[in-house]
Amino acid sequence: MVFLNSYVLIIVMSKSVSKKIRNICVKYLMSEANIEEMEILENWLKQPKNRLLFTKYTRINFAVELNMNPFDKDQSIRNFLDIIKKNRLNSRKQRIFKVTRYAAVALIGMIVSTYFFKDEVFDVSNKAILETSSQNIIEPGTDKAILTIEDGSKIKLVKGKSIQIQNASSKGNKLSYKSSPGTTKNIVYHSLKIPRGGQYFIKLSDGTNIWLNSETHLRYPVSFIEGETRVVELIYGEAYFEVSPSTKLNGSRFKVISQSQEVEVLGTEFNIKAYKNENLTYTTLVEGKVDVNSKGVKRRLKPNQQLSLNIKTDQLNISFVDVFSEISWKDGIFSFEDKSLHDIMKVISRWYDIEVVFEDENVKKEEFFGLLRKDQELEKIMFTIKEYGIIENYEFNNKILTIK
Repeated sequence: MVFLNSYVLIIVMSKSVSKKIRNICVKYLMSEANIEEMEILENWLKQPKNRLLFTKYTRINFAVELNMNPFDKDQSIRNFLDIIKKNRLNSRKQRIFKVTRYAAVALIGMIVSTYFFKDEVFDVSNKAILETSSQNIIEPGTDKAILTIEDGSKIKLVKGKSIQIQNASSKGNKLSYKSSPGTTKNIVYHSLKIPRGGQYFIKLSDGTNIWLNSETHLRYPVSFIEGETRVVELIYGEAYFEVSPSTKLNGSRFKVISQSQEVEVLGTEFNIKAYKNENLTYTTLVEGKVDVNSKGVKRRLKPNQQLSLNIKTDQLNISFVDVFSEISWKDGIFSFEDKSLHDIMKVISRWYDIEVVFEDENVKKEEFFGLLRKDQELEKIMFTIKEYGIIENYEFNNKILTIK
């Protein structure tokens, strides 16, 4: 897979297209589709209306000219790509029309390593994007945090700046604590606060890895008492935990306290989203086993399950989810599986540290399917969304984005 720097890619897929086909299209463009999936896509493309859909929704994908590497040299795959290429060439004369607001946005800023889009198939004006971007450059978030140590002192952690304290060190994008089990009952706590427009990675003294999303606050011990339950507190925000197994630490369990719940684990990977000023918290299990306890009610999650908790009504609900969509943020991608524009803009506002205002309340409800690469300038994303007719217009005023 080849990552493209500074490019925006969007695919729009109508909800009339099955979820299975949408997923295969995404995997194909990411060079991750297997032979069976490519055969399914090829059969789907035999229908003229499907070929038109596929071509229409992919030929505006790139806002700038791309230099691509050849795809797979396997002859069967090249033959398949030739079929798609012919379909694209045959449909060039078809007029590209804007999709309705009921269409679904699929891929923003994704990754391709194929010669599929080498030719001149761009309907979006490169010049227009560049000119508009130069006027409204809102950069994406970056690695930054504020560390509060035991005496209340605050230390800014930013990309490119190294710090060294007694128990930990940072080179700008990662804070690592020394492996040193505590021998007394007096536990020393540090806290890490991630501002809007930030993200950070921390490795605790027990070897647990934690990815922290924008607008997140975590409190944790500098070292843990050997043999006792390890407890950290997600005061608010979103964090992905890769917990060091209890089998390596004399059976010490691991517990995360967050809004109105406790999550207890033995050794596993899971995600907790518990933002302040939001009624729902979400605990998503990737692998292993966790028990979620809320006001005396305990639920056990299986891998690929998510527990949602309404902190106002105390209602619990467990469902199976697409784990990739829930945890991709830690790997530089925001994934939106049939999310409303309102929910998408909550994520956008935290990452770009902006305020979003909707002039038309109805636009908030439109649901989209898509992925967003986190290192894109916001203007490029909004420009392309507008070109697809999903919104009428937008404007920036300092750090306020108004959607019309």
